[in-house]
Amino acid sequence: MTVSHPIGSSAQTFGIVGGGIVGLAVARELLQRRPGASVVLLEKEPRLAAHQTGHNSGVVHAGIYYKPGSLKAKLCARGRDLLKEYAAEHHVPLLECGKLVVAVDSGELARFDALEKTARANGVPGLRRVDGAEAIREVEPNAAGVAALHSPATAITDYVGIAEAMGREIVAAGGEVLLGAEVAGIRRVPGGVELRAKGAAGEQARTVDHVVICGGLQSDRLGELVGGPAAPRIVPFRGEYMRVAAAKQELVRGMVYPVPDPRYPFLGVHFTRRVDGSLEVGPNAFLALSRDRYGRASFDPHDVRDTLGFGGFWSFARDNWRAGVTELRGVLSRHAYMRTAQRYVPAIGAADVVRAGLGLRAQALERDGSLVDDFVIHAADGVTSVRNAPSPAATSSLAIAEHIVDEVLGDR
Repeated sequence: MTVSHPIGSSAQTFGIVGGGIVGLAVARELLQRRPGASVVLLEKEPRLAAHQTGHNSGVVHAGIYYKPGSLKAKLCARGRDLLKEYAAEHHVPLLECGKLVVAVDSGELARFDALEKTARANGVPGLRRVDGAEAIREVEPNAAGVAALHSPATAITDYVGIAEAMGREIVAAGGEVLLGAEVAGIRRVPGGVELRAKGAAGEQARTVDHVVICGGLQSDRLGELVGGPAAPRIVPFRGEYMRVAAAKQELVRGMVYPVPDPRYPFLGVHFTRRVDGSLEVGPNAFLALSRDRYGRASFDPHDVRDTLGFGGFWSFARDNWRAGVTELRGVLSRHAYMRTAQRYVPAIGAADVVRAGLGLRAQALERDGSLVDDFVIHAADGVTSVRNAPSPAATSSLAIAEHIVDEVLGDR
């Protein structure tokens, strides 16, 4: 099928690639801004939210970690408020259970103080510093440490439920959501941009005025289909979770996090309450050998070649091999995994957890091996490509959508 309308006509047409929470939010925002527009969303999996959206910790971040003035900081602040309103409107559970970021000893206080400055510069609502073990226990009776940041506005939600609600809204507004439609080609043609997708019915083509690529773990490959830069390159990391036994899941009221190491892109293994009442520990972070498979031994030769063939990965590995060794111990041993977590909540150890789910994170690297920390969005000639949208992208999704649609429609 081929459908085309000239840009600027009353029947504008848009194609969204990716059925995670960011792609869904963009499609929804376009239909809200341009009622009657033709919007089609293509997702290669048979369901929405099949990857990062459906395999994360479910945290609605308050904005503690992000460089002041960055896109992450600005869009997280806007996005957390929009998301809370959205969850309430669509009856998706969202609980402000709060979070403690804990410094366990004096050696972490320099990083802790820097983190506090960042959080305050970002205007994290209700943030307060808690000094001393006794004061920490007033918030989390079983947590241990010398100082903590308490963020009562940090929340948990069901991101799959949010994504499914967005999907229903898109269809109700006249948009299309095509599942099992893997985009195999994107090219600029006279009158717009052609999308070619493979599915059960064979290959189909559709020409639209503008394409927005929200491909997550496939974002670099999809961007290159239409002439985007080869970097940043996605290197996948897997994160494993442990589920705490029912007998001890009430030992943590909300969330307990470590002070992150700014040299590494992850927040560290932490305790997180889920909206179903369960308590999980994790995720860790170790190199994944597949971008879309969730078994502990999953391996995809194409994905491995892409990672090992990228010079930036080797630079990153050289600079972070010690952290990699530590993470590998946790992958191989439940006791090693919990040894770090138990510093923060001593009463929960390896005997109190079982292996739970596994998630994959799209980490963007530059050619020199440096981490791409901020959201990265490229736009050129009818194609907008989200090249890097790690955490807090789920929290920020509705604000990211506003940002993208402002640019696409020229509404700034």
